[in-house]
Amino acid sequence: MYIFEALWIERSVTSASKRLNLTQAAVSGALGRLRDQYKDALFTRVANRMEPTPRATEIAPSLLAALSMVLDTRGQQKPFDPFCARRLFTIHTRDASEAICLPVLYEAIVDEAPAISIETVYHRISDIADEMASGKIDFALGHLPSLDAGVHRRLLFSHKYVCVVRPGHPLTLGNLNAERLEECDHLLVRFSGSGQPLLEKAFEVARLLDRIKIRIPQYLAAPHLVLKSDLVWSAPANLAKELAKYYGLVVLPHPLPLDSVEVSLYWHERYNRDSANKWMRELIVRRLAKRH
Repeated sequence: MYIFEALWIERSVTSASKRLNLTQAAVSGALGRLRDQYKDALFTRVANRMEPTPRATEIAPSLLAALSMVLDTRGQQKPFDPFCARRLFTIHTRDASEAICLPVLYEAIVDEAPAISIETVYHRISDIADEMASGKIDFALGHLPSLDAGVHRRLLFSHKYVCVVRPGHPLTLGNLNAERLEECDHLLVRFSGSGQPLLEKAFEVARLLDRIKIRIPQYLAAPHLVLKSDLVWSAPANLAKELAKYYGLVVLPHPLPLDSVEVSLYWHERYNRDSANKWMRELIVRRLAKRH
């Protein structure tokens, strides 16, 4: 299991041997025995990396969780003392969740764990489960329904979509309906790990795709574009309300039939019993679910 774990994390026989303090020959020999046992190559060379086969991807969650359980039995895990612990937690998320969640989390850390630090990162969705299994990422935060094998999920809150416009925009006068929305140009923030596909589908059904004039991959520029134009921005309600405090934006109910989007916390099975991981996720759930 140690050989499998090292190759799963490093994707290299050389790096795996260094990680385990073994020779490359020993790692290669152990991999050969694993291949015989599972009747599968498990890891094959792709360019300069040893990538897992579909069979390896299938068995990885169970093997890694079993290894974690074995390690747990070797000694009683020390309780995590948040007030004294110096620990960096890494969270995969995007700028929308950063704006909504990080101020709340920072306030909680100041109160309960002053030596704890947080770093946010962004990786390809397809890499997140592996990064969490390896310990390079502690948590993922957002709308990530494709994360399933070996990953736990806890719903934090849901958000609806609203229309965001500048003060004095024509839509601020009178009732906002789908017909009036058709007369406007639109701004969409487009990236994976959000409810953006729901927006695209709703715009397609309403025959509004041609009226999307600006698509951008992150949220920072959106308020500035809205304030300097007649663009209508379809945005998550929690984010829109937060930004409206500082930018003077006008937030209006969205007239299109849009489902709410769930925002969840994700962590890997391998760290489900880890005391530090458990403490941090309980803090996140307690503070964020309370606020939203």
